[in-house]
Amino acid sequence: MATANKDLDIKVEYVTRVEGHGNIVVNVKNGKIEKCEFHVVETPRLFEGMLRGRSIFEAQHITSRICGICSCGHSLASVKAAEDALGVVPTEQTVKLRKLLLDYEFLDSHILHVYLLAAPDVLGVPSFIPLIASHNATVRQVLRLKKAVNDCCDILVGRHIHPITMIAGGWTKLPSKKEIDTQIKLLEGMAADLGEVLKLAATLKFPDFHRKTEYVALVSDDGEYPLLNGDIGSTEGKRVSYKDYKKSTNEYIDPRSSAKWTKWSGESVFVGALARFNLNADKLHPEAKALAKALNFKPVCDNPFMNTVAQVVEIVHCYHHALDILKDLKKNGLDYSQQLTVGVNEKGAVPVRAGDGVGSVEVPRGILHHNYVTDNAGMIKQANCIIPTNQNVSNIEYDFAKLLPEILTESKDSIRLKLEMLVRAYDPCISCSAHYLDVTFVE
Repeated sequence: MATANKDLDIKVEYVTRVEGHGNIVVNVKNGKIEKCEFHVVETPRLFEGMLRGRSIFEAQHITSRICGICSCGHSLASVKAAEDALGVVPTEQTVKLRKLLLDYEFLDSHILHVYLLAAPDVLGVPSFIPLIASHNATVRQVLRLKKAVNDCCDILVGRHIHPITMIAGGWTKLPSKKEIDTQIKLLEGMAADLGEVLKLAATLKFPDFHRKTEYVALVSDDGEYPLLNGDIGSTEGKRVSYKDYKKSTNEYIDPRSSAKWTKWSGESVFVGALARFNLNADKLHPEAKALAKALNFKPVCDNPFMNTVAQVVEIVHCYHHALDILKDLKKNGLDYSQQLTVGVNEKGAVPVRAGDGVGSVEVPRGILHHNYVTDNAGMIKQANCIIPTNQNVSNIEYDFAKLLPEILTESKDSIRLKLEMLVRAYDPCISCSAHYLDVTFVE
């Protein structure tokens, strides 16, 4: 029978192959865990300060720079907050196109994480580079999938990173009939590659680890898997309006972290694909439901490693949901008079006013909130952006605290790998990086 490591020091300087800078510090003395902490040491980005004094109509272009992967998600949250502050109501067509954009964002991000960041851990290699030799066809399929989604995004909003055609009040340019057909062709062309990579996803096996926590995501009563609109709900039965986002985040400062911590009913919360699945699995596209059933994946799942599996299910959901939207647009056509939406004055401009607007939207890593207070000239007086990974920071640390005692009898390499896998399971976006988590054991 294996014995536990009685004395163990683990120091991770800069958690890598995720996005940003974070440290892991673990100390075990005489079999007792004295310290098990996750430190976020990323330099503050200061985007909220950059927004003050700027026009509400500039906000989406500034905040899209917060993240190169979730640019469209930040732009959507920003546009929604601006419209909320200005009293502008988007048309049904505008909402539909924004949902399509979110589908593209999720497809691009989840495909990247599942197959190029998370899968190497399960397949026993340090990065996706060795997979070029061992799983060459899969790597090529994944890259083709990402390119097709990026091309669709470019058509819809001008470019995937830092979109330019989506604005408060509508669009500067709507896709033409030919561009709708092109997107349909691109997505339908993904079917064979997607089918093949899903076969690999079904073989991925993750550690059997469980910790009860509170899962938080958008919820709605309209029957659709809520990514763009809804209230804020939790697996503890709580539900508040998106306008009351501070009640679900309760930010507070921890001296070890430059990221604020959040909590709601208990000590921490989990946001992201697993939270959305746990709260809204019954609203997934039928194809995604079928995949979840085939994987024997059911809510409420309290294994954080399974966040990657939830992302696989969402890949299927977003793929089919996007195709459904495009085919509907092809069948019924687009109203090109709706490039700008309800609330536009006779001069074709969105009128400004003083306001306090909130935009809450699901992005690949969880629920995102933007909140802007504007003056009578539409200038931002105050801004607040609460990022999904910030909401997960404390939950990662609590997971560490439960996981470590369960694996202390394992080898150093096994402990190291599971700590790495746990961090990556959250698909954290502390900033932007794509390197490997380097864990150093010092005894």
